[in-house]
Amino acid sequence: MTDSSRRPLAVFDLDNTLADTAHRQRFLERKPRDWDAFFAAAPADPPIPEGIALVLQSAQECEVVYLTGRPERCRRDTLAWLAAQGLPDGTVHMRRNDDRRPARRTKLEILRRLARDRDVRVVVDDDELVCDDAERAGFPVVRARWTAPSAALKTAQEGEGRT
Repeated sequence: MTDSSRRPLAVFDLDNTLADTAHRQRFLERKPRDWDAFFAAAPADPPIPEGIALVLQSAQECEVVYLTGRPERCRRDTLAWLAAQGLPDGTVHMRRNDDRRPARRTKLEILRRLARDRDVRVVVDDDELVCDDAERAGFPVVRARWTAPSAALKTAQEGEGRT
């Protein structure tokens, strides 16, 4: 049963929803993919104005939660980036370093866990497969279509379970 005495949740993805990863896509376009370089470059991600504005607007009525496919080893850099953008504090859910499941599976699992005792007001993500599965599960979704889709990132998210 959901706890209606607490503020609803607004759940935000990071990469290509709040953080523009275009400058580091090149590390995924080579063979083999250079995951260490891809994640090491994340602190330099420019913020995406549409996503940042939506987080700030959502924070007026909701508790903000961040749900990313980034591995746990990126936590320090991720928290520093969120703080540098002036974004609201919120729990950051990251995948285990050894978790290679598709993003849509790991994220839906966490969304369902969150929804057990909280109202999830909105899920904001750029990954169409995550959005499709979240909608099918009954979550309200905003599709973050404010950056150009990356085939390399989609393969990484779904085929390699890396982000």
